[in-house]
Amino acid sequence: MDFRTHFETTPQGQGASVRSGAKSLLREVVETILLTAVIFYAVNFTTGRFRIDGDSMEPTMHDGQYVIISKLSYRLNEPERGDVIVFRFPRSPERDFIKRIIGLPGDTIEIRDQMVMVNGVPLHEDYISSAPSYENTWQVEPGQYFVLGDNRNNSSDSHTWGLLPAENIIGKAWVTYWPPQDWGLAPHEDPAVAAP
Repeated sequence: MDFRTHFETTPQGQGASVRSGAKSLLREVVETILLTAVIFYAVNFTTGRFRIDGDSMEPTMHDGQYVIISKLSYRLNEPERGDVIVFRFPRSPERDFIKRIIGLPGDTIEIRDQMVMVNGVPLHEDYISSAPSYENTWQVEPGQYFVLGDNRNNSSDSHTWGLLPAENIIGKAWVTYWPPQDWGLAPHEDPAVAAP
């Protein structure tokens, strides 16, 4: 065997193999980065994260809790009475609020005698901290919603600043994930109509 021939040809074969392996590794790295980016943008397009700041949703949700919201919910369905939603505050759109939907487009909301009434029918609401101490009547216009915090007497909501335009809704509260002991599905309640 000619040793010169052996040593001259072997490194070339190894070099081609190394280059092929490097290309394969580079392709796998690029594919992984692209897949991660697609997943990241898909998750951020369909969900959002929100930190509850304040006690306007007590006793249902608490200051400092973190919530995942579904941004797709209202692309597929209309908001419903009782949904807990996150939205851009109409008077300051850079701020996000969390409240419960009470009035739907076309509803008449009346609050009197410490009771919330929708179209003249009182709601039975086990989830509020205390009955509202204020009174007024609102007509919910098309494309708008009437929202209240569950801590009725300590909440900046539709009773103080008016109706919520539908386009301000970011999404429906889905899962509370922090602190760990509060982990679970967000508490949406259908405020049942009280018996006459």
